[in-house]
Amino acid sequence: MELAETHNIHAMNILSVVIAALNSPGHYVHWSIFTISLANIIIVAVMVVIFGLAVLLPFPKGRRDEELERPGYDDSGEHIRPHSGHRANDKMWTARLRNFALRILPPGKLMPDRQPAYVASWIYVFGVATLAALGMVVVSGIVLAIGGVDWWHQSAFGHFVNSIHLWGVELFMAFMVIHLWGKFWMAAWRGKRALTWMTGVLSFAVSILACFTGYLSQQNFDSQWIATNGKDAINTTGLGSFFNLMNFGQMLTWHIVIIPLILLAMVVIHVLLVRIRGVSHPMTKRGRSRAERRAIKAAEAADWKGPTRRYDILKEAAIATAIVLVLVLALAGTLSSPDEPPVTVATWSKIAPADFMATTASELAGTSETAMYGPPYNNGSSSVQSLGGISWQKLTGVHQHINAAKTFVLSPLSKIAPANPQLAKALKQYESAPGVQQKSWDNAYLKAVDGVTFKANVPAVPKTKDGPVPTMVASELTMAQSGAIDTDLLAQQPFYGTNYTKPLLFLEDGNYFASKAQAQHLTGEQWGVMNETGSYPGQPWLWLYTLWYQIPSLSASANIDLIAIYLTGLATVLLLLVPFLPGIRDVPRLIPIHRLIWRRWSRNG
Repeated sequence: MELAETHNIHAMNILSVVIAALNSPGHYVHWSIFTISLANIIIVAVMVVIFGLAVLLPFPKGRRDEELERPGYDDSGEHIRPHSGHRANDKMWTARLRNFALRILPPGKLMPDRQPAYVASWIYVFGVATLAALGMVVVSGIVLAIGGVDWWHQSAFGHFVNSIHLWGVELFMAFMVIHLWGKFWMAAWRGKRALTWMTGVLSFAVSILACFTGYLSQQNFDSQWIATNGKDAINTTGLGSFFNLMNFGQMLTWHIVIIPLILLAMVVIHVLLVRIRGVSHPMTKRGRSRAERRAIKAAEAADWKGPTRRYDILKEAAIATAIVLVLVLALAGTLSSPDEPPVTVATWSKIAPADFMATTASELAGTSETAMYGPPYNNGSSSVQSLGGISWQKLTGVHQHINAAKTFVLSPLSKIAPANPQLAKALKQYESAPGVQQKSWDNAYLKAVDGVTFKANVPAVPKTKDGPVPTMVASELTMAQSGAIDTDLLAQQPFYGTNYTKPLLFLEDGNYFASKAQAQHLTGEQWGVMNETGSYPGQPWLWLYTLWYQIPSLSASANIDLIAIYLTGLATVLLLLVPFLPGIRDVPRLIPIHRLIWRRWSRNG
């Protein structure tokens, strides 16, 4: 074991040396009008060698006979099967996969022109309506991605496309929920259709993640507030170190690349399962004997043998798409979409300078929320949550280290100190003082700043034994109002910095940010995670998660975020496993809403 670890260490060291060598200044060859790097010459040379080998080396002959050389299909498009005495083709991977696909999903099921006569209810329409709305969301999302992340904020047409995207999402989620309701009351998992139900529930869960990351990617006030509040729940799971809601670039990548691929894959699997297994049969009375129940299960799992009706699947899809398109365009054109401007440190310091100064003082003193938060930002404990003695936050540790005093105050001030002798002197005095003295100055100023007054926008704090802190905070205020603090907190990243963790945490530590959200009904006690700014619909499908914050016995707990995650996760698992849970799976029989869905069939069947 130790030998293997030693080899791994050596391999990593060699790899580090190679990478370091590649990052060193390059070597270039000049020839005539061309200048090419030695690295590119090596790549091209390797490609030439590979091409030469591919041309010169003999290809394995493999098996050859008359059957293998016959075309796979005749002129009419019909598949030519090998003679009964020779089935070499059937051993090929391609043939095996094709035959398997044709066996479980023949063309008649994939593109049906008949359907069971009992499929005569508007409830069945919402499946195809969901797919039509999803198509609208995908297309509008692609256009938004082509325009760029800022396009819809600056262009009237871009804003219209964003409105199409928003209302497409609202219709998509609404139709999906109605579809899910219908399938529950129809007990659609019957007849070996449990996997169909489960892929539908998983598609719903993935859709919620897609919508959530979409809201986080808006770069407006709503996305700021959702990010700063949602981070607490994610952090309690230990995932906040790797799934940072305040990192706009990361959330956008999840929203437009990773999650859509997962969602589309789940939807395709779900639709194929519907085509393979067919739609669930009308519910019959529960058999009294075991033999009767077995017979009912077998009948429900078998292909429908009863009467059928014409079904033009392409026509239905075209009509559904047209209706959804008209609805989305009408909603986007008349109601538009919200775009409350984001809050910046500059606007905060101008509108509420007293709050900004008090927050800056709390960062210095180490009494702000961020300063005492805990993992993944620091080793504090005020926001660390655990259940059953397990804290996922502590287990994952600190991955985005933030020292509040240094990050939000000392480091930004040090950038402008060389041009400000008074500030430079104050900073030197503060940083060279013992920790006890710094604490004394910080606490004294924290008390005094409550009495701050302004004259010609210049702050005046009651005199107390606060040393250089007033000069530092006043300089920070001037720097913030100029926009330099916003720039500095983002300038610590690479050129294309999209991680807004630091400025958002700084904003969250103040009162202005929360009061603005309170006025928009976005806070936890206001079911805020479901709401949007203005009168726009938000995310009503998140009601289950935000429900726990409204229950007094739970909301008062210091571990409410972790409790909400656990309970929401448990409820999701229960929904996923409904087909296997006695009692829950029998609810549709006890509350016979299915009779309304199949009432026409009940009369005519």
